[in-house]
Amino acid sequence: MNIYVGNLSFSVSETELREAFSAYGQVSTASIIKDKFSGESRGFGFVEMPAKEEAEKAIAALNGKDLKGRTMTVNEAKPRTDRPRTGGSGGGRGGFGGGRRF
Repeated sequence: MNIYVGNLSFSVSETELREAFSAYGQVSTASIIKDKFSGESRGFGFVEMPAKEEAEKAIAALNGKDLKGRTMTVNEAKPRTDRPRTGGSGGGRGGFGGGRRF
């Protein structure tokens, strides 16, 4: 089961995240999402636990608990929906003037 973990302290490491969940069962992966430019934590991550029962126990136990000074939000991750990416800022008028023409 894929688990979303939000409101993480920016100082939490993937190892610490894995350890927090390991108390409730086997953890396949633990990853913290990082900003692609700065490499800094974005304050959330995902934990994958193969056994649904263990994952549900971890969610119940850790949701609302403190980890390094922040209260975690822990729930089952929702499948990612592919949103169309649009470029530019949209709208606007082409050319110059933009107003009424006389």
